[in-house]
Parts: sequence; C-alpha cells; structure tokens
Amino acid sequence: MKALVEVRDLKAGYGDAEIVHGITLDVGANEVVALIGPSGCGKSTFIRCLNRMHQENPGAWVKGQVIVDGRDIYGLGVDPVEIRGRIGMVFQKPNPFPSMSVYENVAAGLSLNRGAPKRKELDEIVERSLVRAALWNDVKDKLKSPGSSLSGGQQQRLCIARALAVGPTVLLMDEPTSALDPISTAKIEELLATMKKDVTVVMVTHNMQQARRISDKTAFFLNGELVEFAPTSSLFTNPREARTEAYVTGRFG
Repeated sequence: MKALVEVRDLKAGYGDAEIVHGITLDVGANEVVALIGPSGCGKSTFIRCLNRMHQENPGAWVKGQVIVDGRDIYGLGVDPVEIRGRIGMVFQKPNPFPSMSVYENVAAGLSLNRGAPKRKELDEIVERSLVRAALWNDVKDKLKSPGSSLSGGQQQRLCIARALAVGPTVLLMDEPTSALDPISTAKIEELLATMKKDVTVVMVTHNMQQARRISDKTAFFLNGELVEFAPTSSLFTNPREARTEAYVTGRFG
C-alpha cells in the first residue's frame, strides 16, 4: 500500500531543546494509527508537526519532511492554513467556539478555508458532517443553540464534525477521549471505525486498551524517539523491542 503520509527524519523542538529526534514512518490511506508512550515522550509535539501547528508556538522549530499525498507540507510557498484544512486536528479538551451555534461551529472552517458556500450547499455540508460525527440525531433540533450547551461528549463530536466539514484527508487527534466518560469514549471509538473509510486518522492516546481496540498500527514513542512501529496486534502481542514489551506490559510508564 502506498503511504498517504510519509514522515522522514522529523526533528522538532523549542530553542536549543530537541524534543522529537529524527522520526521516520509511513501512514497508509484509511488507516487508524495510535501513538502511545509515557507523558513527555514527544507524541503531542510530533502530531502537531503533521499539520504545522507546532510552529505556531514561540521558539518552535521543525526539520525534516512531512509528505502528504506526495506533497511536502513544509515546502516553499505552502500555505499552513490550507494544510490545516486538509489535515484537521481534534484536541484533548473539546473546544467549540462558545459564541457560535452548533450550526455555526460546523460551518466555521468552511468560510476560513474555501470561502462561504451558498446556503443550500452549506446546509448539506453541515448535516452531512454531523451525520458522519454521529451527532445529527442529537442536535438536528438544536442547530441554533450554542455549541457550548452540549454535553462534553457531544462537544467533542461537534469538534470532529467541524474538522470533517472542510473535507480533510487526514485527521489528527490528540487524546480526544481523555476528558470524557466511558459512554462518550465508546461513541468516539465507534465513530473512528466508520470514519476511516473516508479519512486517515493519527491519534495520540495514553489508553493502551483503546489503542488495541481502535488502531490498525501503533507507534511507541520514548524520550522523543520512535522505538517501534508495527501492526497493532503484533506490537502488543509480539513486540520486537524489549522497551516496547516493558511498556505495554505495564513495567514502566
């Protein structure tokens, strides 16, 4: 399978500190890839490099290549805003725009990234995105209500719908269920299983059981390095690296 995302010798950090040390890996189309490892091992920095969000922080720097669908996103003349439309991000804490309605939250990225579609087309995109995020039945009669009025799990699915509305090829998720209850977490996991038919997902998680449930491949990070990257079943049952085995069996981390 040809890789959709090709990461080559990626290094990243702040000032004199290097946090991510020369990561190389490939992500195939329509895969869910889980990133696991102890806190502070570089997972979140790495995932933010995949849509150029890391560079928004003061003193941040990135070296190496991130090639998505044959295009180096750090190449000369590449617009970071356009990249973030194609490579969406969902964060740990749900972050709907508090002053916007449910409808306006989903539509927000469309006006930023591609100009505002006509109302009929916009209505169709909003509905389709909410259906894909398994939220339409919950909010179809509340589209004018504030996005912040929804429950935590619904807010996170609203953020997923907002990311899906602009038609990304890749969706990055940084611990998207860590602040949610088990029922909401299960809904997000079910959503991932259907969503990967249309979008590739790279997801940071501290929950190793979740990684086993939802991912096709798993990458184990430690101290800013990629220790092992393999099909999830292999990594958890027959890891090649002793450090991987120690982590997934709970001997540290």
